[in-house]
Amino acid sequence: MKILLVEDEANVASFIKKGFEEENFSVDVANDGALGLGLACKNQYDLVILDIILPNLNGIEVCKKIRERVGLKLPVIMLTALGTTDDVVNGLETGADDYMVKPFKFRELLARAKALTRRKSNEIALEILKIADLELNQEKKTVTRKGKDIQLTSREFRLLEFLMTNQEKVLSRTEILENVWDVNFDMGTNVVDVYINYLRNKIDKNFSPKLIQTVVGRGYILKVEQS
Repeated sequence: MKILLVEDEANVASFIKKGFEEENFSVDVANDGALGLGLACKNQYDLVILDIILPNLNGIEVCKKIRERVGLKLPVIMLTALGTTDDVVNGLETGADDYMVKPFKFRELLARAKALTRRKSNEIALEILKIADLELNQEKKTVTRKGKDIQLTSREFRLLEFLMTNQEKVLSRTEILENVWDVNFDMGTNVVDVYINYLRNKIDKNFSPKLIQTVVGRGYILKVEQS
């Protein structure tokens, strides 16, 4: 497995690089955003670990450009000192697959990295998921409703994919965190509710019937709204 680490703090970069190499990962290090973006677009990586506060090009812009140029298949973990709810949501909305706040424990970073790379390697038997007039193409990473293209971030896509593979089943916020964010603990934010609202605005707001339903006290369910 090959990792691109974009981190301008030399001590932090050395610590992370050493830890992953001890786990038999290959690690390239870029100490500024522009260099990191260039490497991400030029080479084949299994994962990018990306700081936000970087020289030349910040991590938010790097992640946006990775999504534009490389697509959704390259997993990105943001690792940064910026840890408010708005920071987390902004990072994930940009297209990051995961978000960790410094200071961090390497074991947790390693576990999240392995989860993301494992999920990537297991992405086989892709299909088109459907409910009502909503379609999600797992291979092409596209979503349409009534034939209209709907643009989703990578996190929104993963959330919708999880809802569609479990349609008509009530999903708790914990289940969603475990399967969409690859964490089995409360992140201390209302990030699930925020992203459900993002999805509703894109796939339900201007369409009928409504598909994402709230089950009070339990979570969310994707099903055709009964009139």
